Amino acid sequence: MNDSKKNKAFIIEYYNAISGVEKTPELCRRYMDDEKLIRHIQFFDQAFPKYELFIEEMVAEGNKVIVQGRATGVHKGIYKGIPPTGGKMDLPFVIRYLVEHHKITDMWLIADQTILMEQLGIMAPQATADWSAPNPI
Repeated sequence: MNDSKKNKAFIIEYYNAISGVEKTPELCRRYMDDEKLIRHIQFFDQAFPKYELFIEEMVAEGNKVIVQGRATGVHKGIYKGIPPTGGKMDLPFVIRYLVEHHKITDMWLIADQTILMEQLGIMAPQATADWSAPNPI
């Protein structure tokens, strides 16, 4: 098995291990050396306890693995100063991992915070463009 396939299998193992359970520092350190990612996971898990992760698409090249996925959970803890709303989160994201020696050593994440604020009832839903309508130029 080449490195890309091994790293994809490792990320699948990691998602299966942390999805839907309490994400303790010990559990996180089993899969990563990236303290920034550990802090992010701990922060999110206190606001959305035992949130779940789903991989929708994954590509890998060498030690880089990119996942397009979703995080789901219920807002039961303080999130960025927002008291628990009980709102359901279904947050799309894209994350790039660097994997070295069967550990995540770095990550880069993008997620749409506007969607999350709408789901928690903090913001009114934003109007979406109707791309099917003709555009008069």
